[in-house]
Amino acid sequence: MRHLIDCIVVGAGLAGATIAEQLADKYSKNVLVIESRFNVGGHCYDKLDKSGIRLHMYGPHLFHTDNSKVWNYLSHFTDWEMYEHRALVAIHGQKVPVPFNFVSLEALFPRALADRIESKLLDIFGFDRKINILELRNKHDEDLELLANFIYKNVFEQYSLKQWGFKPEQMDADVVGRIPVVLNHDSRYFQDRYQAVPREGYTQMITNMLSNKRIKVMLGTNFMDIAHLQEGKIYILGQEFRGSVYYTGKVDELAGFVFGNLPYRSLKLQFERINLEYFQEVAQVNYPNQYDFTRITEFKHIQPSESKDTIILKEYPLEHVHGENDPFYPVFNKESRERYEKYAELLHQYKQIILVGRLAEYKYYDMDDVVARALVAVEQAMQG
Repeated sequence: MRHLIDCIVVGAGLAGATIAEQLADKYSKNVLVIESRFNVGGHCYDKLDKSGIRLHMYGPHLFHTDNSKVWNYLSHFTDWEMYEHRALVAIHGQKVPVPFNFVSLEALFPRALADRIESKLLDIFGFDRKINILELRNKHDEDLELLANFIYKNVFEQYSLKQWGFKPEQMDADVVGRIPVVLNHDSRYFQDRYQAVPREGYTQMITNMLSNKRIKVMLGTNFMDIAHLQEGKIYILGQEFRGSVYYTGKVDELAGFVFGNLPYRSLKLQFERINLEYFQEVAQVNYPNQYDFTRITEFKHIQPSESKDTIILKEYPLEHVHGENDPFYPVFNKESRERYEKYAELLHQYKQIILVGRLAEYKYYDMDDVVARALVAVEQAMQG
């Protein structure tokens, strides 16, 4: 096997596709990509339904970045359809922009109070800043404490309990910081320079990335069913493999769960076809305080379709159970961080293995972060 294959990439999602493409195109390596699903794309997998609506089968994936290198790299494999995401949150019978900003504040608070709070926020923090909700709560000002408690109670607390199973203050600060209070009137969900979705879909983009003749893709194969790790060596189908293995899957699974399961959150995804041209005002509406689901996505807002019907997706968070549902999000807390470090230290003895991606590195990467990390990982491995 080692004479035919230089490198193995485990996972055909965005990280794995980037790694395989770079190894094959830039370094002329023969690459085997092993994917447990029967399709490429990972959680970016999308497809057209019978009425021409493009569905993101594992929840909405909205590409945004300020990284020109990542944008230019992916642009080799897709044309883009520009899309600036806007999301609303349902609070007290109204739908207001999220992240919470001055538009949200003015819609929900009496005008005089809203003006006073805005003035204080600008004086203390400055225009266009993004303030962590927990940081805002620590300011000793009656109006700002009122705002902080309102946002905490109506936007974050119940949403966090549904999404993560914890209150915000029980999570790592970087999780809470992903949904800031924005001190401006810009109701776009992201403010990055580049915002778009692949015109023909993520699946086609990743298929294009894997089209190099030096890349072979093996679908429907669980890496751990054919691989064995022992005393610093990797065996594939009983034979020692001496090439590099770029692993993008669950790190606890790779190590045989010797320290127990790392916690992840999963999702029950419920698609519904509705006999309406549009169901809601924007692509995403969050429901922190009502219902068991956290949000509804309507895909026709992302890429328009001539269909007279529409399709929505409701997301119901739940605990990840290995072998029963997909891991979507690492759960960050002190215990899980310490357990991950044990796994990372254990796998360090396997010099051939390079961990890349959200599951393998136990980090909350966005798509552009994943691509940037994959590009760096290959470059470092080839130079080192």
